[in-house]
Amino acid sequence: MRDRAASGDTADAPSASGTLALVDVVDTWAQAHLLDAPPLIVREGLRDVMGGAELPEVQRIDAGHSNPTFLVEHEGTRAILRRPPRPPFAPKAHDVLREHRILAALRDQPVRAPLPILACEDPAAIGAPFYLMEALDGIVLRDVTPAPLDGLRGHERAAEELVDALVELHAVPARDAGMGRAARGSTYLERQLGVWSGQWSRLNHTREIPAVEEVARRLEETRPASPRVAIVHGDYKLDNVLFAPSAPARLIAILDWEMATLGDPLADLGYLTATWVDPGEPADRLGGLSSVTAQPGFPSRRVLADRYAAASGLPLDSLAWYQALALWKLAILLEASYQRHLAGTTSDEFFATLEEGVPRIAEHALAAVTGALL
Repeated sequence: MRDRAASGDTADAPSASGTLALVDVVDTWAQAHLLDAPPLIVREGLRDVMGGAELPEVQRIDAGHSNPTFLVEHEGTRAILRRPPRPPFAPKAHDVLREHRILAALRDQPVRAPLPILACEDPAAIGAPFYLMEALDGIVLRDVTPAPLDGLRGHERAAEELVDALVELHAVPARDAGMGRAARGSTYLERQLGVWSGQWSRLNHTREIPAVEEVARRLEETRPASPRVAIVHGDYKLDNVLFAPSAPARLIAILDWEMATLGDPLADLGYLTATWVDPGEPADRLGGLSSVTAQPGFPSRRVLADRYAAASGLPLDSLAWYQALALWKLAILLEASYQRHLAGTTSDEFFATLEEGVPRIAEHALAAVTGALL
């Protein structure tokens, strides 16, 4: 077996907490069966799907806290692999095959999205369904801005590109999106409230978070009418896009499409601005999410929203409601991740911070639903 340290794997040995460490990648199913928890990638199964004689080289990428993401190099091909995390997680969450279908539907649209390569529905291959997409050379902005995009103008231009790419996405006619009937998109907000309330009720609650319940009630009472139907990304924020590795800042791909659908475009603007930390605000306002935007040069939420409104022609009267919706959904999503942490099925240290992080985000949602965020 190849050296695990070189491939980013963790050893199958007790951790400091007394639980077994989680192994990301193994060569064979025989090795996988010896582990207490399933690995994320079995290289022989991946080879059988991709073809060829040699085992693919696989390296985990630091790509957020949702679906595990890997760089795969195999017989001259470089690709990005996406699969669900280890369970437990909410029904319909982490649907990477849906993400692949969406990328395929967007292939011929003027949208900055990576090209899909293949999808595998059979969990017997590597332990879960997965898909491959093209590997692009780029930069994701999280905690710091690399030198090519650093500086006041670099920060400002990156934010402008972020808004402009969202406007482009929302400008694609819903009928051309290949994502179902536009009429269904008109009920998006109503369905979102129902779906996420259902997610919350299905969580095996280990604690009470009253703000989540209160925000749900207020969102239902004050739900606005959607201005029109568009492709909604569903998780649109700075660390879900890829920038070219050289200046000036140029957004080359929008990532993480698993929650995309037809719906209310202002939901994306609400999510983008709600998860945006203004310069001068505490970088940990949302537990460190998108904390890089607290640096000088990045514009405020208000500037982002005004740029979007000027380009799209959509009103901002109810933006605080959409921001509250975004933070409420984020709190529910992260509570499910926190329960995976409690179950010991993830080694992501970020999830340990959610004991305090989720209630804090729920309180921000409560503030937003009263119009206090933007």
